[in-house]
Amino acid sequence: MRRTLLAGSRRSPATRLAAAALLLAAATGCRSSEGSSTATPSPAPSASASPAAADVLGVRDPWVKAADRGMTAAFGTLVNDGDTDVTITGAATDVSPVELHEMAMKDGQLVMRAKQGGVVVKAKSTYALEPGGDHLMLMDLKQPVRAGDQVSFTLTFADGRTRTFTAMAKPFTGAQESYAPGHGRPAPGTSGAPASPAS
Repeated sequence: MRRTLLAGSRRSPATRLAAAALLLAAATGCRSSEGSSTATPSPAPSASASPAAADVLGVRDPWVKAADRGMTAAFGTLVNDGDTDVTITGAATDVSPVELHEMAMKDGQLVMRAKQGGVVVKAKSTYALEPGGDHLMLMDLKQPVRAGDQVSFTLTFADGRTRTFTAMAKPFTGAQESYAPGHGRPAPGTSGAPASPAS
């Protein structure tokens, strides 16, 4: 015991100071690492970790039925390359107010109506907007949309993001739904079946 004390008493003040500093640093390091794991929890995954709807949805072969006045419609194929479903809640264009519409049977008649809940495009799939089916309805043209015109559209998604695309106007006489208030019916003598647009 005495030898130990004597040996300790022979250490220089600098050596004792260095040893104390090492002990203090070790103790502080332990406390700070414990504190940091408690004070800084792992961040929860944010909504932005998954791709936004606007980043995964594409529009293939978009086109608009040419019209001089009144109502007309836009069509195309919506392509969802993402891993989650995408919901389109609205659409807009400068040439007219736009509504999301569907064609459905009611009392034996094909009627046009607003699509409740928007258009849902399932993950890794496509969704057709076509004559005789779902479409973007241009409600009241401010100007003629003539064959060859380029019409710009903006889609709004359930997450609040938007995506724009441009559609070519084409002459089209198939699927003679009546684009008029009252949610339309096929013109007399027509079946209302979809047809290919004129090229």
